[in-house]
Amino acid sequence: MASVALSTGEGRVAPPAMESTEQFIRVIVADSQAIFRAGLRKIFAVEDDIRVVGQAETLPQAISAAKKFSAEILIFESALAESPIDAVQEIMKTAPALRMVVVTEAPDQDLTLELFRRGAHAIVSREIDSEVFVECLRTVAKGEPWLEPHAMKWVLEAYRTQGSRPHGGRSKVQLTPKESLIVSCVTQGMKNKEIATRVGTTEQVVKNYLRKVYDKLGVADRLELALYCLNNRVVLDPKGTSVQPSQASTQASAQSKEQPVDAETADTNNHS
Repeated sequence: MASVALSTGEGRVAPPAMESTEQFIRVIVADSQAIFRAGLRKIFAVEDDIRVVGQAETLPQAISAAKKFSAEILIFESALAESPIDAVQEIMKTAPALRMVVVTEAPDQDLTLELFRRGAHAIVSREIDSEVFVECLRTVAKGEPWLEPHAMKWVLEAYRTQGSRPHGGRSKVQLTPKESLIVSCVTQGMKNKEIATRVGTTEQVVKNYLRKVYDKLGVADRLELALYCLNNRVVLDPKGTSVQPSQASTQASAQSKEQPVDAETADTNNHS
């Protein structure tokens, strides 16, 4: 395939009332397959909030596009680089504000986990449904991570196996035993109703606990919670109690002194 110079997208022009770039998700498409790039332009052309502002079909062009075009998202084909992980890191250094959505030929567990650890906002396989892909871009544009269902399972599985890996620096946040049990249930993919049955409480109480955990850890949702546990090497013992590096030797005494406020009581007080 002959090399194609970088160019602006061929998507439709927005009406004057929508010309402000603040109202668009500006996207660069870097992919070696012309038919895939053209397909994405057609998909985005019917969306009011997405515009293709640049294109590339090689790694050097992708790096140049990241420097040249003002965009929120770079859709990057992993096959453009011999080492996609290194390429993603290089591009993110070149354009720190650019959010990376990496497209793989097929689902790849190891690559997905490593790219996520290195800062990619989303990793999707090429066969992703067009409507789902659009939703992915909108989520990423808000600064939030996005995963396909199978990738979510990989992240949770990686979290569950962290106990056998070398320990690095971890958060000093202390969770109560019940909070840790609920976190353990979340990372197993359980829904609130299932967690409530497991813990012996109500769905509302589970939601109350999750809000407290989110606030403690500075996360916004279940996915960010799983990623937090993965990145901070938080592990759980069989009872669901959190164990962290500097806390492992003192956990028993700390838990014996801990007197957490039960979320059921808190919920009752909030409605009294």
